[in-house]
Amino acid sequence: MERKRATMDGNHAAAHVAYFYTDVAAIYPITPSSVMAEVAEAWAVEGRKNIFGNKVEISEMQSEAGAAGAVHGALTAGALSSTFTASQGLLLMIPNLYKIAGEGLPGVFHVAARTVAAHALSIFGDHSDIYACRQTGAAMLCESSVQEVMDLSPVAHCAAIEGRMPFINFFDGFRTSHEIQKISVWDEADLRDLFPREAAEEFRKASPNPEHPCLMGQAQNPDTYFQVREASNEHYNKIPALVESYMKKVNDKIGTNYHLFNYYGASDAKHVIIAMGSVCETIEEAVDYLITKNEKVGMVKVHLYRPFCSEALVRVLPKATETISVLDRTKEPGGAGEPLYLDVLAALKQHNVEGIKVFRGRYGLSSKNTTPGQILAVFENKDKKEFTIGIRDDVTNLSLEEKETPDNLNEKVYSCKFWGLGADGTVGANKNSVKIIGNHTDLYAQAYFDYDSKKSGGLTVSHLRFGKHKIRSPYLVEKADFVACHKPSYLWTYNMVQDVVSGGIFLLNCPWKPEEVEKHLPKQVKRFIYEHHIQLYVIDGVKIGQETGMGTTRINTILQAAFFKLTNILPQDEVTRLLKEAVKATYGKKGDEVVQKNYAAIDAGMEGVQKVEPNEGWVSEESDNLFGEKVKGENEEQEDYVNNIQRAVNAFEGNKLPVSVFVPYADGHAPSGTTAFEKRNVAVTVPNWIPENCIQCNICSYVCPHSVIRPAVLDKKEREKAPSGMRTLDMTGEKEYQFAITVSVLDCTGCGNCAACCPAREKALVMEPVEGQYGKQEYFNYGRTLRKKEDLLKKTNPATVKGSQFRQPLLEFHGACPGCGESAYAKLATQLFGDRMYIANATGCSSIWGNSSPATSYTINEKGQGPVWSNSLFEDAAEFGMGMLLATDTIRGNLKEEVRKLARETKIESLRQAAGEWISTYDNSMENKEAAEKLIGELLMCQCEQGEAILKKKDFLVKKSQWIFGGDGFAYDIGFGGLDHVLASGRNINILIFDTEVYSNTGGQASKSTPRGAIAQFAAGGKEGKKKDLALMAMSYGDVFVAQVAMGADYNQCVRAFTEAENYNGPSLILAYAPCINQGIKAGMMLAVQEEKKAVETGHWHLFRYQPPVGAIENPVFHLDSKKPSGDYMEFLKGEVRFNALMRSNPDRARELFEKSEKEVQTRYEKLSELKEKYPMPK
Repeated sequence: MERKRATMDGNHAAAHVAYFYTDVAAIYPITPSSVMAEVAEAWAVEGRKNIFGNKVEISEMQSEAGAAGAVHGALTAGALSSTFTASQGLLLMIPNLYKIAGEGLPGVFHVAARTVAAHALSIFGDHSDIYACRQTGAAMLCESSVQEVMDLSPVAHCAAIEGRMPFINFFDGFRTSHEIQKISVWDEADLRDLFPREAAEEFRKASPNPEHPCLMGQAQNPDTYFQVREASNEHYNKIPALVESYMKKVNDKIGTNYHLFNYYGASDAKHVIIAMGSVCETIEEAVDYLITKNEKVGMVKVHLYRPFCSEALVRVLPKATETISVLDRTKEPGGAGEPLYLDVLAALKQHNVEGIKVFRGRYGLSSKNTTPGQILAVFENKDKKEFTIGIRDDVTNLSLEEKETPDNLNEKVYSCKFWGLGADGTVGANKNSVKIIGNHTDLYAQAYFDYDSKKSGGLTVSHLRFGKHKIRSPYLVEKADFVACHKPSYLWTYNMVQDVVSGGIFLLNCPWKPEEVEKHLPKQVKRFIYEHHIQLYVIDGVKIGQETGMGTTRINTILQAAFFKLTNILPQDEVTRLLKEAVKATYGKKGDEVVQKNYAAIDAGMEGVQKVEPNEGWVSEESDNLFGEKVKGENEEQEDYVNNIQRAVNAFEGNKLPVSVFVPYADGHAPSGTTAFEKRNVAVTVPNWIPENCIQCNICSYVCPHSVIRPAVLDKKEREKAPSGMRTLDMTGEKEYQFAITVSVLDCTGCGNCAACCPAREKALVMEPVEGQYGKQEYFNYGRTLRKKEDLLKKTNPATVKGSQFRQPLLEFHGACPGCGESAYAKLATQLFGDRMYIANATGCSSIWGNSSPATSYTINEKGQGPVWSNSLFEDAAEFGMGMLLATDTIRGNLKEEVRKLARETKIESLRQAAGEWISTYDNSMENKEAAEKLIGELLMCQCEQGEAILKKKDFLVKKSQWIFGGDGFAYDIGFGGLDHVLASGRNINILIFDTEVYSNTGGQASKSTPRGAIAQFAAGGKEGKKKDLALMAMSYGDVFVAQVAMGADYNQCVRAFTEAENYNGPSLILAYAPCINQGIKAGMMLAVQEEKKAVETGHWHLFRYQPPVGAIENPVFHLDSKKPSGDYMEFLKGEVRFNALMRSNPDRARELFEKSEKEVQTRYEKLSELKEKYPMPK
């Protein structure tokens, strides 16, 4: 049967099938599975029907545990139910999986298999999550490619219904879930034909109903529980045959050959690899190659992993098999072997198969690239019974040395690599490109996207392949026919021109004319281009972006057009038309103006390419050092980490690092403050300080989310030693000092918030092209060497904007998006309390920009002090932070008793006074710090036994500042139960919520913080309900300090709230309004701080502080810090895509929802005003 073809990724393929077979889907976002739920929800909003003629009921829950519970409930009541998840999310579903399997309910859990966080978080793919579920009783079906996901997902659904058993239908996260392929697609008629309608009716009829009730979920005792569990044995024994029967139905329809286990290779193979997942496609390529060399090799691909049918496995093994190598995409420390290996051993033993050597190997953890060369090494291995591939293990020496991947594996495939900047649109453009080629030509197409761990502004590498035959290469492109570099500074950071095949094309986006290119290229780049006859082209995408209105960063459409012009994959007229159709489909919801700008960019991109002719002088060039000189760190560990790990990872060479360099960091820790050595140089424009216009307010430093702008205070000697050209001003009110604003040009992301917020009559900061500002990096570097001005710090109040910015930020140069609305708040907290902070950070955007390999953005002061930062999980940050507090409180409490005893017994009066002062300031973090330093000095002098005992624990003398950081997804949804418990505890703990009103980290799904009417993932038709009022809920306890802040609306109120929260001896909650790229601010993130101001002026967000009764103040005090809403609320909504998209797509619904919202804004302010009257300031 010939099916229609379409270009899609694995997530879309799974969702395509799941939607047709599902009545109810309970969803919750987690990378990399979220796309399945997003598209299903979007289809439901569009009114798409399942095979039963109904729209699927989609319900977003508060967590994966909640989603699994809802699936369980829906199945119990007779609805066919599905969900989509991965990693920790799947693990949260395990208790329900046991229940659903035990009760014989036919739910389907589609899983984009992902690494389970151990020593570190990883969002990438392996099988650690699905292996953790192998004992639940759910059946488990695996697919190895996008096409298999489409073909076999119906088997999971149909076998689940007829077999009355839940299925985990899984495929590799990212490598399959996000790989785009041209595949054949099921149509509804065929899916309807496969569906076991009678079994489904029996399931619905047998489901409990008050019309024919029964009781489920009984509590059983030792006398019966065991027998009931064994009663299901025959049920499980029938599942493999049932799955095989549905595979046969699929085979009969589409001419495939799917089985529980598929053998591929020589019929008389002596060495066979057994594996499952995307690696099987790579193994197939290696097998084909070796067979041409007369090697007797083969592979067994596992489809049905649970129940594991030993008989079927043994049946497909060639009789000549002498060696089996089992590949597991996981590591189980301390076990006798990984799961698939143990299953294979048991199968061979069970069927008395002897004389076969069985080796076990680990590969591909966290989506580690697995190449044909690595598979060739497995086939050549004769000695290592346990091995790893893809890494260099020089500690336990388990790794196999990778063989060279043969050049002729993909002779007829055209390969491309695009090195882009996160959020410049490169990935989106390449997705469009591969769909254009896949859907409008006879070529097969494949696309995969490789990322670093930064947010927008990080590195993206797009890997594209095109060919006349099916593409089976689930690994990264190594040598490409076409390579594009979208950021010229990358030439000095990454080896990329070496990726181009001889005679291939290299396209460089840069501001240089062809005749200027030679003097800007690194030496080894010039030599490689000349020696390998590479065709070099340049295009000034930034200039074209400015001229077409696209801006300086959104160069994707321009370079996409240049790609098609140079490769001639399609005729230019045709590709121009197709590109413009893709633009209309992609950006149409953002308005016609955006569409027209993209049209202009396409035309300009086609014409803007210029060729550069290399000359003979290029061949004599020597190599430049890609990594630069070794750095000198703040301490030995930092120096080791940066020089031996960070520099290589930042150059995209981390895959080459041996195991030995990580031994000191095996527990997942990393030294503080290593982002200072990155110098990413990603900005197109940076702020230039104009001293004569400056009013020395420090607001630019205050709003800078990346800590790249800092005031420098110089004394006379320091001014004399300042770098040539560094300009300063007489410092206002401080005659002995000079003042300057310094900018770290190489760390700036170019967001422009500093310049936009400058209140000077004539702007003191102006955004200028980065090329003319590099020399001013020296000024910033010098500013970091200046002595700390203790006298100035004592004079200036840290609870003010100006005063706070003279304190060192202990969060700097992180990988958050340019203009990030979250990180400026975290930076401020570190300026105020960073030298004594513990931070428990919920998984989310703030954990990714806070601490993503290889660099650490929380840093230390001149004394080596700084925040302790750690991330446990998404859902438990509140409990995790509470545990930190309990530990420090316990240790300090015991220490307090020791100091009291010392104070009673010592005969040294100065020591007694110091001890008394420390005890009296025990709960005051600011005063206690000075008292602790004084006490330590006295203890060092007394040299007494009691003093020695206390000094051993001196790190706990200073009262610590305990903070919990997280986003609204954590606080309003998955972590709300824990957060509520911590708030109710009465303990002295601070909680800072970055409220972006959406799940930012997973791609913009709706949370309970999402406002009514906003369009988001999981709310494609606009969110129906209003925003949860977390602040009022917290205030109901009475003893919780609660504040809502928006930095851009009231700078001083924000810093005041932070200070008051810290000073309050009890739980505190700060809700911080944080603009985010997912909100689609039309003015851009360069005006994110002003957007905060608009949000407050229009009443979308209110500013207030609730102070519980303290000491002599018997009643709470409520400060309403924002004025009555006066701005145009509807104009505010029109300024953000999340709102105005609904106005365009469904104006009637938008009007209805937004009118409700506007009334709620007024009502809420009235309620807050009542609180102000009820709890006034004491007279």
